[in-house]
Amino acid sequence: MSRKKKKHRGGDDVKLNLAAMLDMAFQLLTFFIFTFKPPAVEGQVSLKLPPPQIVATQKADQQAGSNNNNQALAAGVETLTITVTATLGGSIDHMAVGDGGVSTLPQLEQRLKVILQDPVKPFEQVIIQVGPQLRYEALMSVIDVCTRQTFSDGKPLTKISFVEIPEG
Repeated sequence: MSRKKKKHRGGDDVKLNLAAMLDMAFQLLTFFIFTFKPPAVEGQVSLKLPPPQIVATQKADQQAGSNNNNQALAAGVETLTITVTATLGGSIDHMAVGDGGVSTLPQLEQRLKVILQDPVKPFEQVIIQVGPQLRYEALMSVIDVCTRQTFSDGKPLTKISFVEIPEG
């Protein structure tokens, strides 16, 4: 038996309804966007801090922090102390470089340039004393001013640390 092949007529084209497919695609996209909840781990940033460096020497027979009468932050190291107090809202209220007060960040920058460029009294590090109410944003603005400073030999200021001033 011989089979006859049917010839396809060119006039009958199949048309796809793209509107329904696009509608379904957007509904799926909307569903996944509204139901997506990232895990808490994705919101955390892991920071790698540099290793601690010794900034002061201590006696061999004395445990670190055991001398409550010692008011020096880092004895034996030329340390410039910047004190920053905060308002109740957490912004900068008053700043002092050593014993001299400054009121704005540009004044702080000018004062640090004068002090750190003096070759007669070289400093090795800066310690920023901050009040507990100070917002992190305000502290970072002070740290930014400090990181822009250079010593009289042209080296940048890299040893910057901060401590919290106890309340009261």
